[in-house]
Order: sequence, then C-alpha cells, then structure tokens
Amino acid sequence: MRTLKILSLGIGALLLVPAGPSAGTATDEVATWELNDPAGSATMRDSSGHGIHGNVGDEVQTNVRVAGATAYRWTKVNPNQFPAKPERLVTVDDDDLNPGSGDYAVTVRFRTTHSAGNLMQKGQAGSRGGYFKLQNVRGKITCLFRGYDDGVRQSKAVNSGSIPLNDGAWHVITCERTADKVEMTIDGERIRRGRGPTGTISNQLPLSLGGKYNCDQVKITCDYWSGDFDYVTIKAG
Repeated sequence: MRTLKILSLGIGALLLVPAGPSAGTATDEVATWELNDPAGSATMRDSSGHGIHGNVGDEVQTNVRVAGATAYRWTKVNPNQFPAKPERLVTVDDDDLNPGSGDYAVTVRFRTTHSAGNLMQKGQAGSRGGYFKLQNVRGKITCLFRGYDDGVRQSKAVNSGSIPLNDGAWHVITCERTADKVEMTIDGERIRRGRGPTGTISNQLPLSLGGKYNCDQVKITCDYWSGDFDYVTIKAG
C-alpha cells in the first residue's frame, strides 16, 4: 500500500503526495560546490567542469571537519546584528546561475542548531528580475521562487513542514522549480509541493550563500546564516 502525505499549500489547500523522492526534470548540472576547499581558501571551487567558482568571505571557515563531512562553517551571529558583514558571505557572480524560465533545482546538505538565517539566494525582494531563496524560519526551511510573466509578478513558496531541521544533524534539501510548481524533497523522502507558476527569474545580483548581498542591518536585514554546509549543487532542465 502506498503511503500518502497530506501537505499544506496555504490556507484551505491540501495536497496528497506519495511518500518517497520524485523524479526531477532539472537534470543538467550547472555547478557543484563540494565545499572541501583547503583551510583559509578564498575561492569556492566548482567541480562540475563549468568553472563557476565563488568568492569566500574572510569570516567563512573552510575545511571544517564535522560529523563525518568536510564543510564550510558560519559561526554564530544574530541574523540582524549590526553592523552588516559582507565578509560572512560566499558569492558567485555568473549569469548561468539565473533560473530564467526553465526548470531549476538547488540541492544543499546542511546542519544547524539555530532558528533563523538565509541559506542562499540569487536576487532579493526589491531587486529587478525576481529572485529565489532558501531560508531558515524557526527551524523550518522555506524555499521561495518569485519571477515575472509579462510584467505580472508570480510567486510560490514551500516549507519543510512540521519537523524542525535545526537539530544539529545533517539534512539534504532539494528545491525544484518547474513550469507549474515548486517542490521540496527533504532527506530523499518527504516531499512538499506548491502548485503554480513562478515566471522568469533573471537578475544581476550574484548568488550569495550565508545571507543577503544587499543589506545594511538598518533598513534591510542581512539574515545571516549560522551553521555548516557540506555541498551545494545547481541543476537546470
């Protein structure tokens, strides 16, 4: 007998989804960052062969051995603590990282014991061209894609559900955007899904890991991440 999960898509909306991972349509590797770079590295190396390398901020620790993995670490800081510290970010400036209008999937293996902070994003609210982001909200991971279709904003978000993921264990999240939905797979098993289009997303801001790129902790909070990343992969379709 197949197990079905009841998933919330917003007020009054429920969706039954078979348990187990779904077959994604974004299968072409864009970039993979294994995050096993040497200690003190200023460059996040892309192992995909596409040469989409990133810049590592001075306050991001590299080559941290933790819980069976070699990881990047962001030490504890309040997400909105003044002043802004761009040195807490890893940034990757490459147009190939824009989702555009096609299928797009982001996978990250992470661990944290904290209840807030943005894992990654490309673009942000108020920037031209839309954006996507993954963020920690009270221990739940939320994935948001927001783009435009003929000038009309389209947005869809899903979250990881009732089980907090800030328990200090490693977790793998894949968030995939297709033409008519945003879908999140959690640890290869649980699936959360939101139906609806998200338009075209193409902006001039770099992909940032660990918080927002444009922020000042006064008018715009930086939402800095505290925790570890083991690897990040981006695929398109």
